Formats: sequence, structure tokens, C-alpha cells
Amino acid sequence: MQSQESAQEQRPEPETFLDLEQTPAKGRLKIYLGAAAGVGKSYQMLKEAHELKARGIDVVLGFIEPHGRAETAALIEGLEAVPRRQIAYRGVTLEEMDLDAILARAPTVAIVDELAHTNVPGTRHEKRYQDIESLLAAGINVITAVNVQHIESLNPVMRRITGVVVRETVPDSFIMRANQLVTIDLDVETLRQRLREGKIYPAEQIDQALKNFFKPSNLVALRELALREVARTLERQREVRQADTGKPSRITERLMVGLSSNPIDSDLLLRKACRIAGQLNASWYAVHVETPRESVSRISTRDFVALLDNINLASDLGAETVWLKSDDVVKALLDFARERGVTKLVVGESRQPLWRRLIKRSVPMRLLAQAEGLDMEIVSHDSLEGTA
Repeated sequence: MQSQESAQEQRPEPETFLDLEQTPAKGRLKIYLGAAAGVGKSYQMLKEAHELKARGIDVVLGFIEPHGRAETAALIEGLEAVPRRQIAYRGVTLEEMDLDAILARAPTVAIVDELAHTNVPGTRHEKRYQDIESLLAAGINVITAVNVQHIESLNPVMRRITGVVVRETVPDSFIMRANQLVTIDLDVETLRQRLREGKIYPAEQIDQALKNFFKPSNLVALRELALREVARTLERQREVRQADTGKPSRITERLMVGLSSNPIDSDLLLRKACRIAGQLNASWYAVHVETPRESVSRISTRDFVALLDNINLASDLGAETVWLKSDDVVKALLDFARERGVTKLVVGESRQPLWRRLIKRSVPMRLLAQAEGLDMEIVSHDSLEGTA
């Protein structure tokens, strides 16, 4: 893995992010990705803001959170900051980024920290990444930062590695749209030393953090995930650029995952399929087949809501979602797969008892028998819990 010094050497200069002589109609997006809190994402964004300002570029701080870190706070001095919006919520006044004020100010570049943040009710959007989408749509370039554990498809991996359930996530599709994705890499012992010195969390949280989230095995795994995520995104971006210029695309794999109206494990299966698609550099489809027995008028409200949630999740993860109607789920899936040139099928293991699967033949078993010429992966329940 690269050290912080080598990462600094390879980090693109600000002007490689902003081609101001050919500013596109939509703003450009740069994301600093870290393995954990305290690696220096906010610090690097502020350094870049000062460099841009020195070049005469109109840059403002849309939202920055120093977390009490003196080194970060010192870099705020000398930069224009858009005042935060005050919002009354449940008897207290909270501060949020003022999206409308930034849009009215219309800078060339906005620095927006805490990408995975969930906004207080009463703001225009639920999530900060949606605020950033509005800034980009208005032609404002955005530099932001996030830790790897907040990427949606990695949610089960984070739970397995760290034992922590991450509540605030960012869709993979948003990460993929970044014009630049840069890893801020810091070796494990240096990061733990920063924690001991009180540069990351308050003193009363340090011992617990060292024994839990910041233990060496966790940080090694998170560093590896962060570096792999950048490599994965850059590869997909190269494919998109090749497609835009008319050059042959190297994407030869197409993956399909079946979406059931049964909510159990469906979200984990989608995240597993997303990771497989990323490893294969494949485009992918999430396909639901509505049968007469499972029509929207017959399934329970709970299952219908879960199905819609999973369709939205699939879209966030970068899949093309498809809703088919057929009397025969297997035939519909295989017909679609062959029509679209799908090369790999991913399905979840049936939860039916073995005797019922043998008598009635579950969908995975029927697909296995009939999916001639197609690679197929049946994902067990145990492996879903450790999705990677």
C-alpha cells in the first residue's frame, strides 16, 4: 500500500480537477476518500482551497467540520465561508449547510465536507450528497470527502469487519460519477498515534476507539478497501470515457441479479451483486419478475414496500432496474438474460426446506438446470452476512 508521502506525490494538482478554460455545463465533482476519521481529508480539502484561491479561483467553504482539530481549524482562516443555516428541531437549534445561499453566491468551487451526512428535517433534501447534486446541476464545482465505510455496497462488509452498523451511506452511483476520486492514505500506526495524541477524538473516547474501530486489523482492512474502491472507480470511468469517444469498451461482462418480493436478504444480495460487478468490471441488471401469484395486488404491503426499497437500492448501487411480468419466473429471467447478453447470473439461495425444494424445484435449482451457457453464482445466506 502507498504511504501518505507517496499518496501526496501522486495526488493530482488542483488545476487537473478544474479545467476552467473549458468549464462544463454541470459542475465537476472531486471526492477525497479515507479509510477512517483522522486521515486528513478535511485538511487536504482546505489546503486545496487555499491553492485555488491563490490562483485567483472563486472558492468558498460551503460546509467544513474541523471536529476540534487545531490543524484543520487553522486552515479555515483566510477562506470565505458561507454562513450555516439555523434550523429549529425538537426544541434545539441545529446548523446545516445553506444550500440556497451557496446557489445564490454561485462560486466556481464549493468545499463541502461530511458527504454522508443526513440533513435535519426541514431542509430541501434528506442527504448532503443530494445537496451536492443540486450544486453540480447549477454548474458549481464541488470538492467533498467521505470515509470508505459510508459507501452503500460496503455496508455488510463494514459490519463484518468492525462490528459497527453504519447508518449514513452514500450510493455507489454517486461515488462513480466523481470526476476525481483520491485516496488519503495514512499508515495504521501513524493514524493510531494521532488518535492517542487527541487529534481525532476527545480524550474520553480514545481508549475505546483504540480497542474497537481503530484496532490495527480493522484499519488494515479499511485501507485496503479504500484503495480498491479508487481502483474500481477509475477503471469504470476509463470505460465510460472510451464509450464516449467511440472506442471499443473493455466491458465484456454483464451480470444479472433476481429481485424477489420476499424482503429477507434481498438488500444484502444486491450489495453482493454490486461488489461482484465491480470486481468483474461488469454492467449489471436487477430484475424483478411479477407473477400472477405475486402481483402487486396480492403481496402484503410489507413485502411491496420492501420490494420498492430494494429497487431504489439497486438503482443507487448502479444497476439498471427492470420489472417484468410473466407466469414463469425462470423463463422470463433467462429470456431477458439472453436478450441483453448477460454472462453471469447471481441469485440468493432458497430459504425453502430441502424437501420442498426437491419436490417443487426452487427458482435457483431451475435456473441452474436451464441456464445453459451462462455462468451462475448461488449466494448462500452465510456468505451474504460477510458480503465483500
